[in-house]
Amino acid sequence: MKLTVVGGGSTYTPELVDGFARLRDTLPVEELVLMDPAQDRLELVGGLARRIFARQDHTGRITTTTSLDEAVDGADAVLLQLRVGGQAARQQDETWPLECGCVGQETTGAGGLAKALRTVPVVLDIADRVRRTNPRAWIIDFTNPVGIVTRALLQAGHKAVGLCNVAIGLQRKFAALLSVAPSGIHLDHVGLNHLTWETAVRLGGPEGEDVLPKLLGEHGDRIAADLRLPRPLLDTLGVVPSYYLRYYYAHDEVVRELGTKPSRAAEVAEMERRLLTMYADPALDEKPELLGERGGAFYSEAAVDLAAALLGGGGAPYQVVNTYNRGTIPFLPDDAVIEVQAAVGTKGAAPLPVHPVDPLYAGLMADVTAYEHLALEAALHGGRERVFRALLSHPLIGQYAYAETLTDRLIAHNREHLAWA
Repeated sequence: MKLTVVGGGSTYTPELVDGFARLRDTLPVEELVLMDPAQDRLELVGGLARRIFARQDHTGRITTTTSLDEAVDGADAVLLQLRVGGQAARQQDETWPLECGCVGQETTGAGGLAKALRTVPVVLDIADRVRRTNPRAWIIDFTNPVGIVTRALLQAGHKAVGLCNVAIGLQRKFAALLSVAPSGIHLDHVGLNHLTWETAVRLGGPEGEDVLPKLLGEHGDRIAADLRLPRPLLDTLGVVPSYYLRYYYAHDEVVRELGTKPSRAAEVAEMERRLLTMYADPALDEKPELLGERGGAFYSEAAVDLAAALLGGGGAPYQVVNTYNRGTIPFLPDDAVIEVQAAVGTKGAAPLPVHPVDPLYAGLMADVTAYEHLALEAALHGGRERVFRALLSHPLIGQYAYAETLTDRLIAHNREHLAWA
């Protein structure tokens, strides 16, 4: 089995490699190709990746290349984890929206739209080259914004599934609180990428006992603290929102906070500098603890399960993925990309039935779905008016004066990445 990671020079990659090494019985990788245009980073990450495989007695071969066509040739699955513009572009995404009193974040609001505009054309070009070189390969997208990118891939007819680590992180957290194995926790996870709610926490599987009321009753304070949301809000919702919902439920509070501290992009850039220095140490043969602060926790386990299921080798029977709605959530369009539990196999992801969605969060879900449709139109076809329409539709923006100003700033800060600008 050959797997290719596009963006293999990312500091995330050792997390992924560690999972491939530990879970080789689930996903027997014979060749792992790390592809990245940044040769210097690629060699550092590739060297550590080989040492991780050697430490764990994995017999698979790890190769590195800057050639995409070479990397995907013969691959069974291609994982996308790229960042167009790097941390410098992320720094901009997190800064200029704040000047208008709007949240600055790389996947949410105006910054998220900027990332989508930069990313979608690049990902579609990669996917077209994968299809020309190896049309049977599955594409697993971990590149943000996952929902919009996955919708672009599916709309273009690619064999693609989107992946996020939010659900598996909550599954692990709830399992620890309940003192059960993670495999014994099944989440009724519903929404869009980075806009999700856990409406039930079931023991054993989709039909298992719902212990969410118990979880909130006994551990609600801790869960609320982790989400940085007030406990009474969780009691009112009766569900557990993703931590990304704080950008909506406490928008003005978040904007004030972001204006008084260094950006997350600056923190990550410094962390990446330290990580790459560590990766250069020939004695290092395991992922460093610092990587846990970089983000992407449990990404490797989720990726292994998904790749194994798509390639027919097993993996968890039900997994939270991003895929077409196709009537699963009846008030959303069939071609909306939703993030839900699905049965995953060699033919792709089939969403499990979803219980009726409470109007308390159904409206927000519908609003952001409409925004994502307009965002993809802007990413595919360009133009100032399409950017403005997407920003005006976003529930965190909405006012025309904000949308006008944000449109101009988005284009100004991203001109080098926008072919039409």
